[in-house]
Amino acid sequence: MAIYIMLSTLTDEGAKTIKSNPGRIKDVNKEIEGMGVKVLSQYAVLGPFDFVNIVEAPDNETVGRVSAELASRGSIKIQTLAAIPIENFIQKLR
Repeated sequence: MAIYIMLSTLTDEGAKTIKSNPGRIKDVNKEIEGMGVKVLSQYAVLGPFDFVNIVEAPDNETVGRVSAELASRGSIKIQTLAAIPIENFIQKLR
């Protein structure tokens, strides 16, 4: 399984949704897991992004589907990055 970092920013609509229903965040995590992506950790952050999620997925296509599905709802904008464990990275450099 591969690791990905999902950086998300709420739209105005998304901010209204979590303000009125904060539990929606956990509901979305369950939906993501139903699409084959496991949420390993999740953080609310300050700065240009609102949330950082570390997820595990079998391949790029699966995590791409999740990104597209969530973004299509109009409540968040997402940037997804593939993450390489540092030991794997170092080994490839040798």
